Amino acid sequence: MELDYRRFPVLVVDDEPDILRSFSFNYGDEFTLLTASGGAQALELLAGHDAAVIVADQRMPGMSGTEFLERSMAVRPDAVRIVLTGYADIEAIVNAVNKSRIYRYVTKPWESEELRLTLRRAIETFHLTRENARLVEELRRANARLAVENAYLREVERPYDIVGDSPALHAVLDLIGRVAPSRTTVLIEGETGTGKELVARAIHAAGPRRERLFVAVNCAALSEGLLESELFGHRRGAFTGATRDQRGLFEAAAGGTIFLDEVSEMPASMQAKLLRVLQDGEVVPLGDTRSRRVDARVISATNRDLAAVMRRGEFREDLYYRLSAFPIHLPPLRERVEDIPVLAARFLAAASARNGKPVAGFAPAALDLLARFPWPGNVRELQNEIDRAVALAQSGEVIRPEHLSAKLSSPEGPPPPDAPLDTSALREARAAFEARHIAAVLHQHGGNVTHAAQALGLSRFMLQKKMREYRLR
Repeated sequence: MELDYRRFPVLVVDDEPDILRSFSFNYGDEFTLLTASGGAQALELLAGHDAAVIVADQRMPGMSGTEFLERSMAVRPDAVRIVLTGYADIEAIVNAVNKSRIYRYVTKPWESEELRLTLRRAIETFHLTRENARLVEELRRANARLAVENAYLREVERPYDIVGDSPALHAVLDLIGRVAPSRTTVLIEGETGTGKELVARAIHAAGPRRERLFVAVNCAALSEGLLESELFGHRRGAFTGATRDQRGLFEAAAGGTIFLDEVSEMPASMQAKLLRVLQDGEVVPLGDTRSRRVDARVISATNRDLAAVMRRGEFREDLYYRLSAFPIHLPPLRERVEDIPVLAARFLAAASARNGKPVAGFAPAALDLLARFPWPGNVRELQNEIDRAVALAQSGEVIRPEHLSAKLSSPEGPPPPDAPLDTSALREARAAFEARHIAAVLHQHGGNVTHAAQALGLSRFMLQKKMREYRLR
């Protein structure tokens, strides 16, 4: 997104009226200009205006430019300072550079477009400094909370480990609090890595079934026969290798919660059997003719638009409406950027503890890269990135840009969230992005399907399925 330079005032201090008029004529259309004819007047202006850039002439009566800039440090320490000089004062200016943090000196007469570019770069420097300061402050607050966070998260009001302060996340937490006390079936939709299972566990932990089992199964990771056996159980001799009776997960979760992840990948025949469980509260194990009563709350999740899948005839309509009685949509991480510093601090503390390597925090430039990246793999990808950075950093260091993956700063990386979108249908655009992302991760791991699946947060079975779908080798 292009910076609006007019949001950042530029103070010009010169005792020559012609110079001030020249600034207004040449740059008043692009920048918000404040003008003063001397150092004393300029200090009064600074007291009431948050100037981003201060441009001061060196030769002024009463107070030189470098003297004024040094005094301005007490009022606006983070402003970017530029000196104008038409005399041989270079030595005095060079001596003042460190003391007054002078960004640049410009000799008179200056070239108009060159000075315009200098003002733009100065404003960009100021903006970046302010953003870094904001992120550092957020990180400081996040680190201050880490010592008490575990105890807090286990309180009755919020007995689950969901971290963030964004309005989007607070909306999700509100929905969790509303649906947790009931027995209503819940459908959680969101991109890969957004934390769908975490939300399901939160609903279970905040509800009346918290003392009973929470059982999770990935519907995409098992073949149809294995999935039926896992969910409903089997009798001895029901198939080759069935040497004893086996309870299914619905029975194991009696009185608790069963979480059906990637429910959109469930085969059609299994959809019919799941519908019967939801309607009648009964399961029939493989190889048996008698049904068994089950009492398990059902929470399902998918990274696809299940309503669209249903409209295409790939998912039963009656089952869809049973599962989606209470839908919760998890926003991707790129839509809750304000949560990144808090999440990064949490992952950093966890990775440091696991590795026995105390890492001091994040350099402002590293935090800026984390905040700017669109994170197509969402929270899981951010966690993997922090784990990698901790592995590269030395004990006692802060995480710097060189500890982060090249994709965070590479122009070849994923486009920013405000980049122009493909105008094709959403389904085709999403499939194209997913295929490119999977191909890139496979390439990054040298074609190793197991490692690539772990990085993508998928099962090996699911990754192989998507590779066949997108004809990836």
